[in-house]
Amino acid sequence: MSKRPAKETPSYLNFNSEEYGWKPGVDYRQHPELYRVGKGEQGVLICEPYKSEIGQFWRFKTKAIAEESGDKIYALFLDYLEKQDFVGADMARKYLQMGFTRARRYANYKGGKKYDKDNDYQLLQKGTGQQEKAEAAAAFYGKWKQAEENASYASMKKDWKNRLG
Repeated sequence: MSKRPAKETPSYLNFNSEEYGWKPGVDYRQHPELYRVGKGEQGVLICEPYKSEIGQFWRFKTKAIAEESGDKIYALFLDYLEKQDFVGADMARKYLQMGFTRARRYANYKGGKKYDKDNDYQLLQKGTGQQEKAEAAAAFYGKWKQAEENASYASMKKDWKNRLG
C-alpha cells in the first residue's frame, strides 16, 4: 500500500467560496434539496441550523470530554434518523468524523498546526503532539464508524446521493 504524497500547501490557501457547494445563509432544514453529501467533512462548519445544533457539543480536549461529546452527537444522529432528517444525520456523522480528524491532528502535531505559515507552508514535524488527543480521537472514531455502519443511515445516504448528489 503506497502512502499518499503530502500536499505542498494547505488546501485552504486556494479555497474558492464561489465553487464551494455549501453556502452560508441557507437554512438547510427549510431547503434540504440544496444539501450535498460531499466528501468527508465538507460543509460541516457552514450548514445551519445543524452547525449550531450539533457544534455546541463538539469537544475533544480529553478522552473523557471526547467520549461525552461523541455520545451526545451520536444521540443527535439517531434522533435525526428517527425524524427522517437525512441532512441532520449526515451533519452529525460529519461532526463525529471531524472529532476524530481534528483530535488526530493535535495528536500528530504540536498545537494542531500541520503547516508552517512562516516558512512557505512547509509540513511541520509529525509526532510532536499530545497522546491525550490520540485517546480523544479513538473515542470519536468508534462513534463515527458506528454512524457510518447504521443501516438506516446508509440507505438514506445512498438514496440522497442518487437523487440530489
